[in-house]
Amino acid sequence: MKRFLTIFTVSLVAALFCTGVFASPKADKAIPGKQVPSAKSEAKAEQVLSGKVVETMNAGGYTYVCLEKRGKKIWVAVPEMKVTVGQKIGFQPGMEMVNFTSKTLNRTFDRIIFSTGPLAKAGVEKAEPAKQGAGKADSRPSGEKISVKKAAGPDAYTVSEIFTQKASLNNKSVVLRGKVVKVSSGIMDKNWMHLQDGTGDAGKGTHDLVVTSQDSAAVGDVVTVKGTIYVNKDFGAGYKYEVIMEEASIQR
Repeated sequence: MKRFLTIFTVSLVAALFCTGVFASPKADKAIPGKQVPSAKSEAKAEQVLSGKVVETMNAGGYTYVCLEKRGKKIWVAVPEMKVTVGQKIGFQPGMEMVNFTSKTLNRTFDRIIFSTGPLAKAGVEKAEPAKQGAGKADSRPSGEKISVKKAAGPDAYTVSEIFTQKASLNNKSVVLRGKVVKVSSGIMDKNWMHLQDGTGDAGKGTHDLVVTSQDSAAVGDVVTVKGTIYVNKDFGAGYKYEVIMEEASIQR
């Protein structure tokens, strides 16, 4: 009888570990910028990420959302968008990260799913993207008229010219002078700036150029930047750009 109870106890404990009732000890905090995906991150998560928003915050160009469904909670991160507590919403499946540390929030999430955005589904409200979110969203404050003089030199272009001549400028170094209308710092170890100079078409998204750099500037600053133009650059997680300037430096 004693032998039977011992075998039964060992089997029960093993089963509990397998089902996740007994979790293994937490890993050390992930190093910022070097977080390691969980074993499931090689493929998209199968489950629909939906529920009621119980907590949300914006930081570093992302919106962090805590969803609750049937008493269970899960954190989801998406490119910055408008979300409110109490809202019912669903998100696209994404990549799971464990022990992910957000430097801007100074917080480590035991488990978080990086999604590309909201999912339209019956019974689930679809959130509207924030007007100043990543990508082609119009970052210009309503009613503001921007007019910045073009930089001098043979490699200087306006925002509109960069979009118009993108094919010939791909992988080439250019100079641009513009007004900083948005800054997101520390995303993928880069600072992301939206520059506008008054040229281009807001309806077509050719008025706003995203620039990544180790340098940074404040919203409202007029700066001259020099960097390399890339066409159809996809960073994943919803960060895809028709045209972008990378490795830029602010000319002093």
